[in-house]
Amino acid sequence: MTTTTRKPRKRRSKGRQYFTVVHEQAILDYVATEDIKVRTDLYVNLIGPALDEMVDKIVYTYKFTTLPNIDVLRDECKIWLVTVLDKYDKDKGSKAFSYFSVITKNWFIHKVKKQSKKNRTEIELVDLPRDLELKYISTSNPYPKEREHEEFFNFLKNEIDSWEHDKMKDNEKKVLEAIRILFESAEDIEIFNKKAIYLYLREITGLNTKQVVNNLNKMRSKYRVFRVRWDKGDL
Repeated sequence: MTTTTRKPRKRRSKGRQYFTVVHEQAILDYVATEDIKVRTDLYVNLIGPALDEMVDKIVYTYKFTTLPNIDVLRDECKIWLVTVLDKYDKDKGSKAFSYFSVITKNWFIHKVKKQSKKNRTEIELVDLPRDLELKYISTSNPYPKEREHEEFFNFLKNEIDSWEHDKMKDNEKKVLEAIRILFESAEDIEIFNKKAIYLYLREITGLNTKQVVNNLNKMRSKYRVFRVRWDKGDL
């Protein structure tokens, strides 16, 4: 009687196996060098495939597939990531995977916001009487509001930098550094809803929602003082 030897089953790999410590190091090496050949080799062999898969997973996980021309947008996002690749700074406290995941999601959220705004505008213009259409369009000037918004966040960034970090506990520092990362990618984030921010902060810090909320509450009193001074024009 012959016995059949069964081959052991291969265990499924857990976690983000497409983005490993090897890819993290490849990004660090990419940022550290200005040699075009070295950068090209690192990107083609390691970084590019990992970022491509990351983009694809984010698109499906967060249901960005509902966006028009999603295939074109997906390719545009991958190209955009190449242009910001050398801006990654490990000293900011986040791993490359977390950093690029956040700014990729922000990029698509920005596209969702633009599409929603476009849809609303098209509906409004259809509903407008023809003789008021030109007046309605010509009186819209968002520049002053955008300028004020930009100045507010510049002052807020400086305020956060002035806080006494050495007196903060580890989790509080993690949340603060995560907020800094969001500030750095602010140009790509036009939508700051509460749910999205908590999601980003959780992912960057590795903390759960309760820990994130508790540490944000510790900073809230400092922010309120800053906000009062801003509203009074004392800054």
